[in-house]
Amino acid sequence: MQGQLTPSFGDYELIDTGDFEKLERFGQYVTRRPEPQAIWRRSLPEGEWRRMADAAFLRDVRSDERGEWRLRPGMPPRWTVAYEYKDMVLRMRLGLTSFKHVGIFPEQAANWNFIYDNCRALASGGTFPADISGAAAAGSLLPAHDVAVPSGAGSGRDGHSATGPGRCVTPRVLNLFAYTGGASLAACAAGADTTHVDSVKQVVTWARENMELSGLDGIRWIVEDALKFVQREVRRGNRYHGIILDPPAYGRGANGEKWILEDNICEMLECCARLLEPQGAFLVLNLYSMGLSSTLARTAVRQAFGAPRTEQYGELCFTDRAGKQLPLGTYYRFTR
Repeated sequence: MQGQLTPSFGDYELIDTGDFEKLERFGQYVTRRPEPQAIWRRSLPEGEWRRMADAAFLRDVRSDERGEWRLRPGMPPRWTVAYEYKDMVLRMRLGLTSFKHVGIFPEQAANWNFIYDNCRALASGGTFPADISGAAAAGSLLPAHDVAVPSGAGSGRDGHSATGPGRCVTPRVLNLFAYTGGASLAACAAGADTTHVDSVKQVVTWARENMELSGLDGIRWIVEDALKFVQREVRRGNRYHGIILDPPAYGRGANGEKWILEDNICEMLECCARLLEPQGAFLVLNLYSMGLSSTLARTAVRQAFGAPRTEQYGELCFTDRAGKQLPLGTYYRFTR
């Protein structure tokens, strides 16, 4: 099924967009940041933007990515927001970085719900929900055609065979390019044995802080190049019930390894296909690079994994107060 996902996030609001900027509320504070997708005109006047913004990001004229924040008196450099879904409560620390980010991508809340629901279903021994709640904003997932199970199915790292309906398991979830860990927290909150991989030590430390703020524990933290990690996991014969990928367009590994999305994504997906359990499993792929569509993501994933039981793909977006929809990346996710 193709569609848009717009999550409900009480501590976040997209107030206005336009002229390549966005005005957002995170908890009680309002930020103003560049947004290359906001090609239209603002709905609110400049004076209103200035009045509302507690922090405004000023791009460095010598850099397309870096800059600095101009803060209103009383605006803290760090603060906390909460995200609630069913009986899951995640608390995350925000901060103003030199790359304009604040520590979370609120549009990913739709995927946090999906991860939580599927991990809970696995842990209870049931099948995946017919109406997967993480997709509620865009409707239920629809069955895919020509269901196929990749070859090479075998036992997991704990010696158990592939998951099937009616079997209670502790789901094993792998979060790659995991940043500050919203998806890792969702999996952990649902009872999953969660592995969090990112090549930047500082953001892994940040993710650990978010785990502690959320009253969770037990996440396995890995500071390493994501592709190198999955290659080693393949050699070890390990298996996971859920894999989450949120790759950047370009990045550097912990030891200087170069990541270029278009060059490396197929190898990454092929490795992940060998790690994912053949039944009772799910995958989430996010793409933020402008110009990369959800259809592209679907084609690449299906080539590596085969046809799934259910699938959904489309855009992640939020709508501002004037009704303008801002696309914030594409996603593809499946269950099998």
